[in-house]
Amino acid sequence: MIEVILIEPTKPENLGSVARAIKNFDFSKLILIKPKVKKTHERALIVAKHGKDILKKAKVEDFSYLKKVDYLVGTSAILGSDYNIPRNPINVEQLGSKLSEIKKTRIGILIGREGPGLNNKEINMCDILVTIPASKKYPTLNISHSVAIILYEIFKKTGDKSNSHIKFADKKDKEIIMEYFNKILDKIKFSTKDKKETQKKVWKRVFGKSMLTKREAFSVMGLLRKILKK
Repeated sequence: MIEVILIEPTKPENLGSVARAIKNFDFSKLILIKPKVKKTHERALIVAKHGKDILKKAKVEDFSYLKKVDYLVGTSAILGSDYNIPRNPINVEQLGSKLSEIKKTRIGILIGREGPGLNNKEINMCDILVTIPASKKYPTLNISHSVAIILYEIFKKTGDKSNSHIKFADKKDKEIIMEYFNKILDKIKFSTKDKKETQKKVWKRVFGKSMLTKREAFSVMGLLRKILKK
């Protein structure tokens, strides 16, 4: 299940356009984190067109909601190098391929504020960071445009139902894997504390990007348990 999560939206036109995009691509869930505008704002409803029902059903939540989804996908036009792990993204087409494989799993597409976007703390919470290729002179897209492009890439790859019987790892599975993995890292000597923390960030992102099946996740857990017992 795909959920579009907007952080502190302020402009009713953007809110309406996002709802319309969600409707365009057969998705239905919109979450508003600390919105600065009412979801029933007249202008938002006008712009939403046939997506009015998406707005009316939208849930208003606080930041704790971000911990409830199984996979959190952040969006950013500000990229980092290979050494800046949290800002090392995949592109939107790769995201579409990955997410189209997953069924019965809660996936949150996290869209930042209209001005500054996501902050570092929010990006660090994400399992995956995605970017949309755009001009280097002006790479930042309007939030509704970003939502439309991301949902389109997922939508166009969802026709194949051949793996619908496969269950994928959820948030709890990933937390158990990282708990084991962090215990292993704690047994290893690093020259600095920062290097150990970098390893934790790298492997959190690796497991997030890999989109493990339940069976794969259980195999990883079993291996990590055996390593810990040595």
